[in-house]
Amino acid sequence: MKLMSSLRIFFLASLLLSIPVVGQSDSSKANGWTLQDCIVYAQTHNIQVQQQQLNTDLSRVNLRQSQGAVLPNLNATGTHTYQYGRTIDRFTNTFANDRVLSQNFFISSNVTVFTGLQNYNSILQNKYSVEAGKFQVEQTRNDIAMNVASAYLNVLYAEEQLLVAEKQVEQTQQQVNRAQKLVDAGAAARGTLLDLQAQLAQEQVNVVNARNNVFIATLTLTQLMNLDSTQNFRIVRPALNVPSENLVTLSPEQIYQIALSQQPGIRKADLDAKAADKGVAVAYGAYSPTIAVQGSLGTGYSGLAKELTGSSLSGADTFGITTGGDFVLIPTFNNTFAVVPFGEQMDNNFNQTFGVQVTVPIFNRFQVSTNVERAKIQRENADLNADLARQQLMKNIQQAWADAQAAFLRMKANEKALEAASLAFKDAEQRFNAGANNVIDYNNSKTRLAKAESDLIQARYDYIFRLKVLDFYQGKPLTF
Repeated sequence: MKLMSSLRIFFLASLLLSIPVVGQSDSSKANGWTLQDCIVYAQTHNIQVQQQQLNTDLSRVNLRQSQGAVLPNLNATGTHTYQYGRTIDRFTNTFANDRVLSQNFFISSNVTVFTGLQNYNSILQNKYSVEAGKFQVEQTRNDIAMNVASAYLNVLYAEEQLLVAEKQVEQTQQQVNRAQKLVDAGAAARGTLLDLQAQLAQEQVNVVNARNNVFIATLTLTQLMNLDSTQNFRIVRPALNVPSENLVTLSPEQIYQIALSQQPGIRKADLDAKAADKGVAVAYGAYSPTIAVQGSLGTGYSGLAKELTGSSLSGADTFGITTGGDFVLIPTFNNTFAVVPFGEQMDNNFNQTFGVQVTVPIFNRFQVSTNVERAKIQRENADLNADLARQQLMKNIQQAWADAQAAFLRMKANEKALEAASLAFKDAEQRFNAGANNVIDYNNSKTRLAKAESDLIQARYDYIFRLKVLDFYQGKPLTF
């Protein structure tokens, strides 16, 4: 029997590892989903990636806001007012019922020139947050790519196990057909046929289970991709070479040193710590005086502003009586007034202001001190998170390294086991066909061979995946 066909999963996994991740195309979908298709689709449609991207966008908005805080503001104000009712005309000193229009226009500006370097440190803090957000997005995308790759290879593994199960059914069916002919010819006992038929039924159940495993593995993959529909979904089954040597050449410590500068999670944790440190500086800045410069330009118009436009003698009024009994008369005039023109009032009422404001914090109900304390705690927590990220990274690398070494040894052991099981089955098959072996021994040998094939497939798949995990920690692209 052709045993190497059962090892197809390993070749498939190896090919995947050599394929660069590229954009998805319609032709690739038409011919099946490649691993790169699945990764790109998952990264594009994953909600976590979208959320992390929105968080990064929010950090950019905060950065732009902090940068704008050092710039002067500029405000324009205009009022347009009508006054109705009885008033006293200040020019004639008489009551009047009239509608009075007034308008005022101002342009004002102020800028904070010193805040204890709060604005400066706030800008740096937000810059670190933006960069940290970018690495968080990258880390999330990498995690998704690794999860999708694992699920993709699980589908390949399940499909390969299905092929093994179907091959077992095919072989047993051939023996059933052969036994049926011998029984019909009276050359074999009917019990042998019944045992083979029972074995065939069990193997057909195994095929059903294997097909269900393919369905479950495919469903898991499409769920990770957040694919809207799984109808007609199928993956590409490439073929590859099998590495015969252990490809793990670096120690865990060497891989860790490389990972420190490559893993986005570590770089994010370091940037978070820097941002938290600037947060402490911002909190301390509230102890410092605040210096602000402000100025304004303004003018206005009022309907009450009038000017004399004409005057004429209208008579005389008695002012008093002299000691001699003579009346003292004063002349009276008819005066006419008009509202001062708009443009003239705008020129006459133009005014300017300029000032400097210094605010010295004296007592703020312990708000500044508590903010400083809170910022220090946040900085300490960020430092601990950075240390924890490094510790976890080292643990993960050590575990992945140990898993890769064990997977290689297990693969080599399973290769020898498969070789032995193959020879044993070949002998058992020849003896069974020659009538020198019973059906029970034949089925047992056949079952051991199938298990050896399955174990080797799993071991080689596991070894390849462990290698890619180590490559992942070294910052190498997932080219499978």
